[in-house]
Amino acid sequence: MKIIIVGGGIGGLTLALSLHKEGHDVKVFESVKEIKPLGVGINLLPHCVRVLTNLGLQEKIAQNAIETSDLKYFNKYGQEFWSEPRGRFAGYKWPQFSLHRGNIQMLLFDEVMAQIGKETIQQNHHLSHFEQNENEVIAYFIDKDSGEKIHEEKADMLIGADGINSVVRQQLYPHEGKPVYSENVLYRGTTVMKPFLNGKSMAMIGSMKQKMVVYPIQPIDSDGSCLINWGANVKEGKSTLTARDWNRQADQKRLINLYIDWTFDWLDVPAMIAGSEAVYEFPMSDRNPLEKWSFGRVTLLGDAAHPMYPIGSNGASQAILDVDCLTECMKNNKDVLEILTQYDKERVPAAAKVVMQNRAKGPDEILDMMADLFPSGFTADEIPHKKLANVMDNYKKVAGFDIQTLNQKN
Repeated sequence: MKIIIVGGGIGGLTLALSLHKEGHDVKVFESVKEIKPLGVGINLLPHCVRVLTNLGLQEKIAQNAIETSDLKYFNKYGQEFWSEPRGRFAGYKWPQFSLHRGNIQMLLFDEVMAQIGKETIQQNHHLSHFEQNENEVIAYFIDKDSGEKIHEEKADMLIGADGINSVVRQQLYPHEGKPVYSENVLYRGTTVMKPFLNGKSMAMIGSMKQKMVVYPIQPIDSDGSCLINWGANVKEGKSTLTARDWNRQADQKRLINLYIDWTFDWLDVPAMIAGSEAVYEFPMSDRNPLEKWSFGRVTLLGDAAHPMYPIGSNGASQAILDVDCLTECMKNNKDVLEILTQYDKERVPAAAKVVMQNRAKGPDEILDMMADLFPSGFTADEIPHKKLANVMDNYKKVAGFDIQTLNQKN
């Protein structure tokens, strides 16, 4: 089957590799002139690492990543109230990885070029629109700067993996409007510094009004330092800052002042922010879940289908679960409409649950639970372990990585 993939991000490139492995003819069209390693840190959870492992990529990913050992939660005073092992340390068959988003992006790009061929990825091809009939779908591409038509491509299926501002989604849902802004801004940076805790830990600190997420994304170097990724989530209220942009810089001094009191015996947060070469601001936004993604020979995948708040380390992971599901549907069916009907049936409700759960704070609900119960701090015997465990276990089930279900898969 011949397939057009619109979008050369993590979801689109993983899909190209997965469908090529099954013998399909794939072509990726990317709007930007050159795919570059953008972004900062990212987490790959065991359920998506399983998919990448089956594509032969686990060892290559591990070369430039941290295998996350545990996840810990702290209040704004640096007091720990929750800790759990992660990935293989928790008994999963697959690891959890923390790494630079640019590393996984370029690894996938290089793999597509090597395994399928350089002509597979067409850069500087911005989708103008598509048409379809009973026999095929036709995609029309332009140069985004000039608006000049440069190419048209015919195929059996078109998959929009072109992000939260998807052109494909816009054509399918022309009256949907802009993304839904949460009034939260995520400030992100990376800092070379001495490792904290055991050097492979991921930490969540504070509450949903003011939070800090911090974890290493590269191994410790010869000087005993490593690259730490951090994200400061601040409830900013109404703002004109609503468009996602990985490269928009923020006021670093203002952010340091917001976190000036967050100095713990295990982590100096203001010093970490100050040590970053740059701080980037990223509005937390999503879209309301759709009732269906597929229309005829066209469907959606990843952020184009289900953009979500970056909570619970599930954005890229859910895109890769889409890839796995769509590939399986294509193994089991030959008819395009049957394939996409099955894909919608499985993934639309599953992804919608994660979107809504993330809006409702996801696993980070336990930050607010503890902040509300103990605004001035707590003693060890006051921690409601059972209530916290219920929140964490429920999120794993909603997001598709509860250990009992996942470990039964190959």
